[in-house]
Amino acid sequence: MTLRTGRLSALLVRPLAAVAAVAIGLTACTAGSSTTPAPTSGAAGTSTDKITLGLVAEPASLDFTKTDGAAIPQALLVNVYEGLVKLDQDGKIVPALAKSWKVSDDKLTYTFDLVEGAKFTSGQAFTAEDAVFSIKRVATDWTTSLKAGMAAVADAKAVSPTQLQVTLSAPSNDWLYRMTTHLGAMFSRTGVADLANKPIGTGPYTFASWNRGDAITLTRNDSYWGAKPYYQTVVLKYFKDATALNNALLTGAINVVTTVQAPEALAQFSSNSKYQVIEGTTNGEVLLSFNNAKDIFKDKKVREAIRRGIDHKALMDTCWAGKGSLVGSFVPPTDPWYEDLTGVMPFDKAKATALLTEAGKAGTTLRLRVPTLPYAVSCGQVVKSQLEAVGFKVELDQLEFPAAWLTQVFKGGDFDMSIVAHVEPRDMKAVFGNPDYYTHYGTADIQALFKAADEGSAEDQVTNLKKAARLLAEDAAGDVLFLLPNLMVADKGITGLPKNAIAVAFDLSKLAKG
Repeated sequence: MTLRTGRLSALLVRPLAAVAAVAIGLTACTAGSSTTPAPTSGAAGTSTDKITLGLVAEPASLDFTKTDGAAIPQALLVNVYEGLVKLDQDGKIVPALAKSWKVSDDKLTYTFDLVEGAKFTSGQAFTAEDAVFSIKRVATDWTTSLKAGMAAVADAKAVSPTQLQVTLSAPSNDWLYRMTTHLGAMFSRTGVADLANKPIGTGPYTFASWNRGDAITLTRNDSYWGAKPYYQTVVLKYFKDATALNNALLTGAINVVTTVQAPEALAQFSSNSKYQVIEGTTNGEVLLSFNNAKDIFKDKKVREAIRRGIDHKALMDTCWAGKGSLVGSFVPPTDPWYEDLTGVMPFDKAKATALLTEAGKAGTTLRLRVPTLPYAVSCGQVVKSQLEAVGFKVELDQLEFPAAWLTQVFKGGDFDMSIVAHVEPRDMKAVFGNPDYYTHYGTADIQALFKAADEGSAEDQVTNLKKAARLLAEDAAGDVLFLLPNLMVADKGITGLPKNAIAVAFDLSKLAKG
């Protein structure tokens, strides 16, 4: 899934994933302010320091092969688990466990040369056989919605312990990009017995403990094959209340608010020299999703009435302090096929009311069921007010996130509308290309565009994904309320914090103290 729960972490579903996310991890720490002691030295470039990050959406489990949501890979991907490739801060695919790769002229065969000396935290060496195991395991053992991203693979084989060959059934512009997500995580052939509680990877950090309802603790992997991170211990501390999260930073209980949950509170930090404020962008589309399996949403006039009945700027100003971007589509500006589609169905209260009347649905009650995430709760109240002003009746209720929301909305389909931030990168196909997904869209027309985009040239990909985004906007398949900003606050002196959150993972290995 692609939501943002605490980045869906935000959904779960970067996310998050991915559905929904806004992640903030916290815990007591000695790093950051001018009143804290100097770091204790460790190996070259490392320390024995601890840093605590504050997040808002705790994972339901630690097994992202069985459980949807961005909260798990946000914490574990690139930190505990690594893939063959990963994304850098500019969204470029760069080496990870594969130091290089080449693609055949027919775009069907990928040959990866793997790094040497990488080991799992269990002590076993990482080899091409583990890569084959990990790739093939997606089809046989994964149960989450993201597994479809590996469907393009026809075969994978180990040419040697350090060389992997993957053959696709058809050319795919998207497949290597999917491998930068947790879909491409590399697992030990003997280390998957209890992924929900004991993750085993090759990354710069190892899983230490999980105090459910409170925090996840990671410790530095001093046997890591690459550059070792500065911090010996990282604590991801979870908060359900935005005020408690901010207070934890103000009192020194945490060092970083990874995603600000109350943007109007930024002033108390930006005016204080003890802290640094980081503002950037994300690919977290805050989606007012429609359950397109319901009869009410089979009428385009109803869907359009909802979109035209929402004043997106007023909504963003009210529920997220004006922070974020209005995009009008399910594509963020950081993707090559982005177009500003805010003009496709602009706010028009009179038009919305007329459409609803024409459809014979004036006074219809819609159930808006939102997760207990700050942005969803706040924006849900605005959506309710605006839609009732054009003739709908809206029942708004909050579901505990992630468990209740995942069970009742995402899996159970017991909703008319919901609000969640989808933070997985390039997830338009995942969210709207599958009629079995919780949005229940996936029309033949949109699937054809996604297929043409994936199998054609690079130019074809851009052209067809632009068409797909426009089709979704013009057909009112859902309503992207706004694009979440990346708002972070941290103790002064902490470096390596990402300005832009365009990948689902939060790379902890870059953090240090300046």
